[in-house]
Amino acid sequence: MRTFDFSPLFRSSVGFDRLAQLMDSARDDAPTYPPYNIERTGEDQYRITMAVAGFGQDELEITTKENSLIVTGKAAEQAAADGEQVSYLHRGIARRAFERRFELADTVKVVGAELKDGLLHIALKREIPEAKKPRQIQINTAANAGTVIDAQPKAA
Repeated sequence: MRTFDFSPLFRSSVGFDRLAQLMDSARDDAPTYPPYNIERTGEDQYRITMAVAGFGQDELEITTKENSLIVTGKAAEQAAADGEQVSYLHRGIARRAFERRFELADTVKVVGAELKDGLLHIALKREIPEAKKPRQIQINTAANAGTVIDAQPKAA
């Protein structure tokens, strides 16, 4: 449900259809688990770091679909060393299932992921294609825009 009218912002913009979708998806009741950081590691490089303590590599899944990055965690049942079920007296490390979505720009690609010390690091890179890079456009004037016909001198 929208409470603000953003239509005046779209009068002078072209091709920002996804902006309205992003505004709709930004809610106060968005999930907060697991916590994460988004870092800029270079001019065109980024990293998402998620705190996934207790999750193993086989319990995490990273998927890209169109312009979305989806990180899913499904905790497997833990058993004691002798194979019996574990009974917790206090459980402060959350291992509940989660799904975290990140919207990526068209030019941002996932280049790798690493799980180290309970932190999942996802490396991102912005790759701008040549067609989208700025280029200089020559301005023609009326004097040099006309058709030029090369005339051959007549032999007398």
